[in-house]
Amino acid sequence: YFTDLSEKLPETSVVLTLGCGKFRVSDQARARLGQVGDTGIPRVLDVGQCNDTYSAVRIAMGLAGALKCEIKDLPLSIVLSWYEQKAIAVLLTCLHLGLKPIRVGPTLPAFVTEDVLQVLVDKFGIKVCDDVDKDIKEMTEAKAAREP
Repeated sequence: YFTDLSEKLPETSVVLTLGCGKFRVSDQARARLGQVGDTGIPRVLDVGQCNDTYSAVRIAMGLAGALKCEIKDLPLSIVLSWYEQKAIAVLLTCLHLGLKPIRVGPTLPAFVTEDVLQVLVDKFGIKVCDDVDKDIKEMTEAKAAREP
């Protein structure tokens, strides 16, 4: 899923990776996305390990500050993979900051029962990774259209 997602993102995308997800972004996607204008800044930036989630939050906070808005107002899509339990801390941080939409998956951990998932969907707007093309379409639409 994540390899396909990275390879199909629009060329105007900027991707921040961290944790296990970074290994799913293909070299072809990195080459195709290239850099932001002539800045030399790559469009695929690795922020570090799961423990470095705060760094990604600080980047979002800095961007929101520069644009004089709240983090939740940024055109930001979060796709959270479930490779380890640390993903729960990342998810809770994102929920605390009011970030939406958040996609999880594509395989959910066993403790996310249908009832737990329904609460996450109903109360927090969580979405489960689905079809890559459909997900990209939703991620790149206007923010107002993405709100649950």
